[in-house]
Amino acid sequence: MMRLIDIFDLDGTLLNTIDDLGYACNYALERTGYPTHPIEAYPAKVGNGINNLIRRALPETERTEENILRVREHFVPYYNRHNCDYTHPYDGIPAVIDALKKRGHLLAVASNKYQAATEKIVNHFFPGAFDAILGEREGVERKPDPQIVYDILVQLDGGADEEKQVTYYGDSLVDRETALRAGVPFVACSWGFVARERLVEEGIAVIVDRPEEILRLRSRR
Repeated sequence: MMRLIDIFDLDGTLLNTIDDLGYACNYALERTGYPTHPIEAYPAKVGNGINNLIRRALPETERTEENILRVREHFVPYYNRHNCDYTHPYDGIPAVIDALKKRGHLLAVASNKYQAATEKIVNHFFPGAFDAILGEREGVERKPDPQIVYDILVQLDGGADEEKQVTYYGDSLVDRETALRAGVPFVACSWGFVARERLVEEGIAVIVDRPEEILRLRSRR
């Protein structure tokens, strides 16, 4: 029996999280004496985990590991309290996830957001929908390292004799690289934090512009 596995990036693919990330980062920057940024500047800063978000938000001369950790100490508690204030699923995403689930697909989230926040947010917006939820974990390289994909497939393993058809969905070049390294097909979602024009320029072969296109695409694979 063929096992159909859909792996989704979180930020910019399933959920628009940018406001809560931006407000949390600005809070932490302000508490540590650094200048803040307009919320609309944050899409260019996300995608590689919280530490890299903070690094990009700091002034260039202040981007030391010590300063990043100092800002993170304020970021994480604030974000833990406020990570569902403005975050919301993209239009059409809940219906697509529900439809895939009803078709018998196994669903997973692969995020560079730290594990506790990833689990909380996914379970808040999609209770019971995902069979594996993995974020940034200590001792595991973050995306684009493919280990997160390998770990998901181990969690969803139905036995060595079962064939698997895996598709990875994401909005960023980090996601494309993750899928490439893991050896699984990649579908780019143009509604996220990277402009469609950039996805095209990078030569990505399969791009969907609306969530419902995932259902049509998946039915042809």
